[in-house]
Amino acid sequence: MAKRNIRFAGDELLRKKSRPVDEINGRILTLIKDMFETMYNSYGVGLAAPQVGILKRIFVVDTGDNPLVFINPEILETEGSQTDVEGCLSFPNRQEMVERPFKVKVKALNEKGEEFTLEAEELLARAILHENDHLNGVLFVDKIKKN
Repeated sequence: MAKRNIRFAGDELLRKKSRPVDEINGRILTLIKDMFETMYNSYGVGLAAPQVGILKRIFVVDTGDNPLVFINPEILETEGSQTDVEGCLSFPNRQEMVERPFKVKVKALNEKGEEFTLEAEELLARAILHENDHLNGVLFVDKIKKN
């Protein structure tokens, strides 16, 4: 495992749409391990592949319950609303109020290539939606709650 360099605000790559993962091979598995190491080293709860310079539809999340890998995620449903302080490893030392759905239902592949569906609420839902946005070139600053 290796810590990767995080791309910061202003990096054009963060605004690009990621491509689907065609095959889960050794390079993808190494990327996933490196993403977890990078995320933990930076005290984050989520990290998307574009944040480490890879335009692939992969993100990892760990809100304290258990580490999750999402490959080629698809948001199936959202419900409700929650507004809370949100940050991003690509925007160090910046936190803003962001409104997101309270619940999310997502379908993805795990690192073994197995499809799963997950329903999440609160912080886990927020983290999933935040990281999924990265795969589409959308950043949390685009969603700052205006008073």
